[in-house]
This record gives sequence, C-alpha cells and structure tokens, in this order.
Amino acid sequence: MKYDYREAMKLSNQLCFPLYAASRNVIAQYTPYLNELGLTYTQYLVFLVLWEKDGITVSEICEKLKLDSGTMSPLLKKLQQAGYILKVRSAEDDRVVVISLTEEGKALQEKAKDVPLKVASCIELAPEKAKMLYDLLYELLDSQQKKNAKGDEV
Repeated sequence: MKYDYREAMKLSNQLCFPLYAASRNVIAQYTPYLNELGLTYTQYLVFLVLWEKDGITVSEICEKLKLDSGTMSPLLKKLQQAGYILKVRSAEDDRVVVISLTEEGKALQEKAKDVPLKVASCIELAPEKAKMLYDLLYELLDSQQKKNAKGDEV
C-alpha cells in the first residue's frame, strides 16, 4: 500500500493524540485532591518516589520520573522551601545531591494516602484493561528508552 500523507496526518490516525488527551484527563482527576494538599501533580510524583525510597539522588529521581534536571531543580527548591525535603551534597562526590524527606514530608504521605483510591474511583476502566494499558504504556516507554540509549532518532 502506498503511503498517503493526507491519511497519515488525520488526527484520528495519531497515536500521540489519545495518549495526550487521556493523560491530561487522568492528571485532571488528581487536581482537586492534590490542591487540598497544596501539591502539583509533578510534586506528587516526586513524593511517590521518595515515599518508596527516601534518601536518593536528584539524578535517580529524574530517571524514575523521566524528567530532566532543569525541570527537577526548581520543583525540589519549592519542596525544600516548604519544609518537605532536605538537599544534601554527597560526601563522596559534591556534584551529587541527595534528597531526603523531612518529618513533614514523611507525614504528608498519611495525608495523601487516599489519593490513589479516590482517583481510581473516577476512572471507569475494568481492572484487567487498566493492567493491560499499564503494561502497554511501560512497553512503549521501555522501547523509547532503549531507542534513545542507542542514539537512534525518536
């Protein structure tokens, strides 16, 4: 079959659009719950990483969240100013910054504990389909990461 750029350029034929629209919709479900905590969605993601493993480097957080340090630095600065985290330079390498939760940052987990359940109740997707979507999205992320590691164009 011959490539038809007009057909290829229809919005309905773009993988990026449903990913983008669904992502925005799901993130919007978090907004009212995170507003109550005074957090943005990205700040919440940082907390999820730190609640899972406290005392990790900025680069580890960036890697887990697939964000660059330019995005992460101002975000971490705000969390530090709010009293949620501590930033300490590594004793072994002063270029490495380790992020640790303060007591206030640890206590925030208890306040946020119902957020996943509340958001899940807003999303009407059967558990098996949600798991399938989760697996497919991570497969996509992993394939893109491998491609980027090889230096191929995305």
